[in-house]
Amino acid sequence: MTSAHYAQESLAKGSKSFAAATRLMPRETREDVARLYAWCRHADDVIDGQDHGHDARPIDDVAGQLAMLRAKTGAALAGERTGEAVFDGFGDVARRHGITTALAEDVLAGFAMDVEGRNYATPGELAAYCYGVAGAVGVMMALVMGVPPEEADTLDRACDLGLAFQMTNIARDVVADAEVGRIYLPTDWLAFEGVPSTPEAILNPENAQAVWRAAARLVETAEPYYASAEAGIARLPFRAAWAVASAGAVYRAIGIRRRRGGPSRLATRVGTSAPTKLGLIAKAAIVARRPATGHSREGLWTRPPRP
Repeated sequence: MTSAHYAQESLAKGSKSFAAATRLMPRETREDVARLYAWCRHADDVIDGQDHGHDARPIDDVAGQLAMLRAKTGAALAGERTGEAVFDGFGDVARRHGITTALAEDVLAGFAMDVEGRNYATPGELAAYCYGVAGAVGVMMALVMGVPPEEADTLDRACDLGLAFQMTNIARDVVADAEVGRIYLPTDWLAFEGVPSTPEAILNPENAQAVWRAAARLVETAEPYYASAEAGIARLPFRAAWAVASAGAVYRAIGIRRRRGGPSRLATRVGTSAPTKLGLIAKAAIVARRPATGHSREGLWTRPPRP
């Protein structure tokens, strides 16, 4: 199977919303975005024991799996052919678009935090984790879409969108994550709500109201990152900007639905219907055409400098 075929299959199975958004991109950009997505999806699945983001299960030697990811990714970035479409495709994309080893390692370092079973006390600590598994990916995506490496502010905005996406994911999947022993909500927030930082406490129906308040707080925390990202989106070529704005609108809507659903729907994996997605994609064209001004980044977490 070619890397292009593998990547498109991975995208179609792993994220229907993002797959729909990428159809707005020019073909070559869409194919490279899919290759990058496929590598990220594969790494996440390997660490979480998932199949395209679903049906997580414990992994016996997760540290060994992380070492394997690092070795094969390093080989692909060094120009070696691994014989695996997911790694070879990523290596090709990295060379075409200037994705550095440091950026790839930032992503894998995020997954290493999962391997270590870390909790995050504060929003800042959580943002550092979100950078690894999503913000650095946003930077890579921007490079693939043609943002020059020297345009640091635009790359910061791309990182902001990745952070917002991951915060939304965490708010959406609070119960599902707890079921596999993981807690991502800031433990300081849980303590404020009187909820112990244990999966059992998260899953206790008596704590649903308090856990929902913490999840809703994370949805609100993501909002300035979504707003900041709009300035960067407007600097992309129109078709890429429309695609990214569409993905942002769909994820933002998921967070809003989590907040509005209340504690009774905390265990429900919220999403958006097909008609809603189409409406959001249509409105996203307006965001893509806005002037790239406004939306200060003051007070937002900022990614580390990278070559």
